[in-house]
Amino acid sequence: MAAGIPGPVENGDAKGGLRASLGGLTTRGRSFLAAGVAAAVCAYALGQGDLLRVGLLLAVLPLICVTVLHRTRYQVSGSRWLSPSRVPVGSEARVHLRMDNVSRLPTDLLMLQDSVPYVLGPRPRFVLDRVEAGGVREVSYRVRSDLRGRYPLGPLQLRLSDPFGMCELTRSFSAYDTLVVIPRTVPLPPLRLTGEASGYGDGRQRSLALAGEDDIIPRGYRHGDDLRRVHWRSTARYGELMVRREEQPQRARCTVLLDTRRIAYQDAGPDSAFEWAVSGAASALVHMLERGFAVRLLTDEGNAVPDGSAEGFAGPTQESADSAGLMMDTLAVVDHSDGGGLSRAHDVLRGTNEGLLVAFFGDLDEEQAAVAARMRQRSRGAVAFVLDSDGWAHGRPPVPHASDSGRLRLLREAGWTVVPVPPGAEIARLWQQAGRERSDAHPAAAGPAAGFQGGRS
Repeated sequence: MAAGIPGPVENGDAKGGLRASLGGLTTRGRSFLAAGVAAAVCAYALGQGDLLRVGLLLAVLPLICVTVLHRTRYQVSGSRWLSPSRVPVGSEARVHLRMDNVSRLPTDLLMLQDSVPYVLGPRPRFVLDRVEAGGVREVSYRVRSDLRGRYPLGPLQLRLSDPFGMCELTRSFSAYDTLVVIPRTVPLPPLRLTGEASGYGDGRQRSLALAGEDDIIPRGYRHGDDLRRVHWRSTARYGELMVRREEQPQRARCTVLLDTRRIAYQDAGPDSAFEWAVSGAASALVHMLERGFAVRLLTDEGNAVPDGSAEGFAGPTQESADSAGLMMDTLAVVDHSDGGGLSRAHDVLRGTNEGLLVAFFGDLDEEQAAVAARMRQRSRGAVAFVLDSDGWAHGRPPVPHASDSGRLRLLREAGWTVVPVPPGAEIARLWQQAGRERSDAHPAAAGPAAGFQGGRS
């Protein structure tokens, strides 16, 4: 944020600006003005000339202060930056403010106040001493939130006061900044969920293009490319310099599905089942991106993030940090959906040949359990973390019911690795449990691996 404030007043017209300045009279200034008017009226009624002079002095003094403060023409510019601008839930960020006096005159006493949402804490206020011409003052404050979201910071307000305390004027900068509070993520252990052979490195695989000029996939020339790789036939066809892409990188795919249905969660708040599911999805996304997977976030409404590449995956050419930031920004503001089913997510999954599917479900009735079971058909491996919202809402371990066992059994029979999530469970421990259950079902999957193994893109 950077802005300048001339005077530091920006008035549309002189009369309107002066009228607004009169509205800045403090209690002391209004008292002086009222006492002066009262003394002048009494002096006129009683014929007392000395009292009239005292009344005029009391009434004129605050008006003089308003006029002088209104006509002050020094300039101040302000800037704000966040460190960092994206923080997990419960972590602190520091907001730095800088004030520059860009005029040739020193300022009087300045009072700064930044506008912050109440969930980040009280409004910070600072008093700056006289700032010399060309001088700089820097202050900072900390903000912290236990609730994820996007929070605007600003505008920065500057308050001016005269030496007698008769008038205070408040002027605001026009720029805002945004603090993004993302879900808390937990480091997850590297495990393998399928019996397929491990891929190249952290789940990445590479394949050479078939030999022959007709099978070479060209791309646009980039600075630093070897000129011996220029593909002249494609260059003539497209009218721009093209080079051979002899090696096509491929990555294992992973879809993280987050169930946001309102009817699937009973409680609310920082320690609710829904917040646990959001945090679990964030941890899984970061873990799979760090292992080199092409990852996407999918909700029950069928919304996929990122959506810049085909089928909504973060493509191999995208930086993992950018992809993670985009998905974390989405999870920072994700809320309950009013939909009652998972059919839209199933339609998205049905149209692609998936790799690994990691899902975080709320309560599932028989119909939605059947829809979730069908999602497994297009995936090489599938893991479901199923939360019992009733147990989370009442803070007690989930009580097994025959119907619940039937729904979980339906998922297992469809090929899902199902992990029930009790209240307050640690995602890292459940992640390991999912790996053990999959290893028991597929002994060939046992052994160290870089991450949950899935299909290739």
